[in-house]
Amino acid sequence: MKIIIFGASGMVGQGVLKECLLADDVKEVMVVGRQNLDIQNSKLKQVITADLHQTDYLNNIQNFDACFFCLGISASGLSEQQYHAVTYDLTIQIAKALEINHPNMTFIYVSGSGTDSSEQGTVMWARVKGKTENALLRMNFKAVYLFRPAIIQPLDGIQSKTKSYRLFYKIMNPILPLIKRLSPHSILTTSSIGVAMLNAVRSGYPTHILEVKDIAQLASKVS
Repeated sequence: MKIIIFGASGMVGQGVLKECLLADDVKEVMVVGRQNLDIQNSKLKQVITADLHQTDYLNNIQNFDACFFCLGISASGLSEQQYHAVTYDLTIQIAKALEINHPNMTFIYVSGSGTDSSEQGTVMWARVKGKTENALLRMNFKAVYLFRPAIIQPLDGIQSKTKSYRLFYKIMNPILPLIKRLSPHSILTTSSIGVAMLNAVRSGYPTHILEVKDIAQLASKVS
């Protein structure tokens, strides 16, 4: 497989990238971002661009099997216009650019638990995420999967770039393993999300929207 990853420097993206580089059936991983990642791996290629909105960097990219779109921002402190510009506008602009040359691509988008598919709710981030999901589902990719994680346990030294999230995980980290044992499908890990994405490309999944339990089930599937 050949995989493109957006958002590989974020908490989820780091875990997804790690699993892609570990997978025997992944032959190439292209990471697109604003800064170079300090990672050396023969499978890894990096495309550095100051402006992700200028999608010319995708014009000559062909024959990729999947895009794992892990790029996102917190809605905290942002207006709807600001949040919409990244969550909807940038995502759809990149997806449309990929769609042109990749009709056989599987596109996987990291959304969030509580996303509002009706686009009519009162919670701003959920409404914008829902609009983004719906637009992706209308595109002509081979398959589109919308991952809706909730609590994510970072593994392997991975940390969130968001200060409030780092504080949350610092407080919660000692008890997350216990919660996971008591309720296996309530918490995902950065690793399990990456494995689930790869398994979705390998063998598909019955539904386009994957809630926490679906992601956990897909991650546990033996490839």
